[in-house]
Amino acid sequence: MASFPPTVNEKLLGRPRAVGELLAPVPPFDKKCGRENWRVAFAPDGSYFAWSQGHRLVKLLPWTRDLRKLSAHGIKNFANTSQSRLSRQNSNGDQKTKPREHSIDCGDIVWSLAFGSSVPEKQSRCVNIEWHQFKFGQDQLLLATGLSNGRIKIWDVYTGRLLLNLMDHTEVVRDLTFAPDGSLILVSASRDKTLRVWDLKDDGNMMKVLRGHPNWVYSCAFSPNSSILCSVGASKTVLLWDMDKYFLIRKLEGHHNDVVACEFSPDGALLATASYDTRVCVWDPYIGVILMAFGHLFPAPSPIFAGGANDRWVRAVSFSHDGLHIASVADDKLVRFWRIDEDYPVQVAPLSNGLCCAFSTDGSVLAAGTQEGSVSFWATPRHVSSLQHLCRMAVRRVMPTSQVKALPVPSTVVAFLSYRS
Repeated sequence: MASFPPTVNEKLLGRPRAVGELLAPVPPFDKKCGRENWRVAFAPDGSYFAWSQGHRLVKLLPWTRDLRKLSAHGIKNFANTSQSRLSRQNSNGDQKTKPREHSIDCGDIVWSLAFGSSVPEKQSRCVNIEWHQFKFGQDQLLLATGLSNGRIKIWDVYTGRLLLNLMDHTEVVRDLTFAPDGSLILVSASRDKTLRVWDLKDDGNMMKVLRGHPNWVYSCAFSPNSSILCSVGASKTVLLWDMDKYFLIRKLEGHHNDVVACEFSPDGALLATASYDTRVCVWDPYIGVILMAFGHLFPAPSPIFAGGANDRWVRAVSFSHDGLHIASVADDKLVRFWRIDEDYPVQVAPLSNGLCCAFSTDGSVLAAGTQEGSVSFWATPRHVSSLQHLCRMAVRRVMPTSQVKALPVPSTVVAFLSYRS
């Protein structure tokens, strides 16, 4: 079984530059279960990196975009350098917002992580806001952790202080995602087959329960404008939800095995989903069709074989900020970087037992976590986006597919704006 099409010379594929590695500490007890690094995350402002070290611990490291320091000094020294530099920058400001390293004991195995930041004008959906225990300012940065016991804990990133303890799920909290609009609306996905919507500005009030998955829910993701939520789980179907009125918009069908990860493109025009069927599918979420599929096994397996143990389960997928690159992690011990206009990887890197991946806020680095609790970092493919693509992203941020099709422009332009060219 091959990992690349016969038309692709594997030896000619690019290799991304490794820029660092984080090794999980050796636990004081012999326990194989619980070491997994299920999630890595970068803060929206690029100031922090969150790393689930396995068992109950989460490490918060100040982040920087200077890859030369990362390559020269390694992650540990790099984090200290970043901390000193950012501390000097903030020496005249609020001491609370000084980036510094934290280790957080969450009390149970950590399955999910998500950063959230507040925008003051985005008010809580609760009317009686004067009774709130917490008032979140613009400089507030939060970390949500989903745990094995069904709890969600909310932490102040700058101090490491526990702010909220949300208790409503009855099973593992498998994923968390904040609305990108700064409203501090948090959605959690759980093995109890539900998604729950929380308003952190209302002291973590649980606003809504979304039901529709027949089995475990593995992952969820907001669209960039916070209006749509995608959720996937232990079934072949992708669900899209309206987050203004909380109803199911449509179901996307096309995968042959469990769908385990999802993420929208930066302009919201595309949705990438990763499945155990050996593929990453890229959808137009507005009309529910697959625009492209990135295979991790060649020749492509039959639906029956793809629906079982095929040794090429795709574990994670992530969109880069340029809207042109997608990263995937699969069980064949490779990380792949894809271009959305190519049907084969532009770069590949070795990674044993990979579980998750995430691009840095500026898209210059990919972080990937493993079953052993470690994290590897690579510099992402360098590419200068064309003016046409930048214009396409600007248009698609504010215009759904139906409006694009109604534009009085040539059909070739419509196809390009619809990512069909």
